[in-house]
Amino acid sequence: MIADNTPVIIGVGQYSERVGEPGYEALSYMDLAGRALTAAITDSNASAPVSPEIDTLAAIRAFEMSRPDRKPPFGAASNVPRAIAGRVGANPARAILTTTGGQTNQQLVGEFARNIAAGESQCAVIIGSEAISTVLALSAKGEAPDWSEEVEGDFEDQGFGVDGLMEPALFAHGATGAIPLYALAENARRAKSGKNLDEYRRDIGALFAPFTKVAAANPHSAAPLERSALELATVTERNRIVAEPYPRMTVARDQVNQAAAIIIANAATARRLGIPEEKWVHIHAVSAATELKLSQRPDLSTNPASIASVEAALVRAGKTMDEIAYLDFYSCFAIPVFNQIDHFGLSADDPRGLTLTGGLPFFGGAGNNYSAHAICEAVQKVRANRGAYALVGANGGWMSKYATGIYSVDPADWAGNDRFEKLPMAKDAVPAGTGPFHSATVETYTINHTKAGSAAVFLGRNEAGERVCGNADLDHAATRAAFESGEPFGLKLSVTQDDRGRNIGRLA
Repeated sequence: MIADNTPVIIGVGQYSERVGEPGYEALSYMDLAGRALTAAITDSNASAPVSPEIDTLAAIRAFEMSRPDRKPPFGAASNVPRAIAGRVGANPARAILTTTGGQTNQQLVGEFARNIAAGESQCAVIIGSEAISTVLALSAKGEAPDWSEEVEGDFEDQGFGVDGLMEPALFAHGATGAIPLYALAENARRAKSGKNLDEYRRDIGALFAPFTKVAAANPHSAAPLERSALELATVTERNRIVAEPYPRMTVARDQVNQAAAIIIANAATARRLGIPEEKWVHIHAVSAATELKLSQRPDLSTNPASIASVEAALVRAGKTMDEIAYLDFYSCFAIPVFNQIDHFGLSADDPRGLTLTGGLPFFGGAGNNYSAHAICEAVQKVRANRGAYALVGANGGWMSKYATGIYSVDPADWAGNDRFEKLPMAKDAVPAGTGPFHSATVETYTINHTKAGSAAVFLGRNEAGERVCGNADLDHAATRAAFESGEPFGLKLSVTQDDRGRNIGRLA
């Protein structure tokens, strides 16, 4: 007999639409989320109404609400969680607007499961949505619908949660978004592997080609098209370099209209609602970890916190990686996946596959909520293959935060309420250079291409051994040649500061 306070996932739901396709409605964030939550309630097969039982609802912060300097162009609800709850007739006692981060939904599964096991909640929802594709399509036509809503009621605004993601020095040198920041780590891994740009792009293509097959078969994919490894790796006008070493097709696709919802309840509530036990999915482990800032990491090519998160979840679930039937490693870029398969000795063509959705470049990078889609897929997989286990790895920031969940229909004993764990952060941060410096040895780099032009950004060590960043002087022929060759690693640059305070390096 499963104990009454055992947390179980009772329903999952996804909803999506693609611009211009039959049935396209140009839904707002709130409406997409409402459709996904409705789908999750339907998925539970409850014989009694689920909505009145929801006492906690967390709305994952949409991308366009994820930074203080951004506002949704068409407006949004004044109270996002209660706006979504209202679409299904729910009135939760606790309504939450979460922090930013792609690990948030997976971590909340652990937090809410812990709360349920402790008797602090009976039924909780995690829900998120993105409508970026519709926003862009309507804006291009000069249309500006009003998506604003005034919704009464209290809610917990957990803030943007970006303090640990801020890299002011890198931002000042042109590494202002996820693509160039991940590219710095990716090139560090490439340097360690000893591969040139073309060889490494072929590795990325080989990694992601199987993802496209999964995406092509997923009805919720933003780009349901199978592509070959060669096509992904070959640089063309359409598949241009966005930041070395990344061709456009191999980075997360944020132009999506997607929503996903997860409902967790205690076993007593699930029974009272008449939810068949074959619908119950047990949460065997959730672990969360926070990494050092990118510029502080001793080894720029790896992400130990994400590895520690996965290992901790496996240990608590009592499983090895070989015993996991289904995997979804967060795949905004190649390196978060490479980090996992490097450590666990997996291959890019592992017969289990490395994604359940199709991955962020192909299924779509549904903002901070992508991994909710992966959890939805994991739930459906283990329901269909009873006794199998699924692992979802969720990543936030620039490999800054990670949360891992392990799921199965096999019962999980929550009597000790010890299946959710937050890991301590490492303490071996590399000291940062804080003042002017005269030379630097290059550890990694990227050339970031934007509408404003191209900037070569490097991370390295100054003469005192401190971590520093700067821009390579692309107007200097020898320096430009070294960076465009893809092999500036270990080179010593002479550094001066320009009138904007930026560090400009060139070969001595």
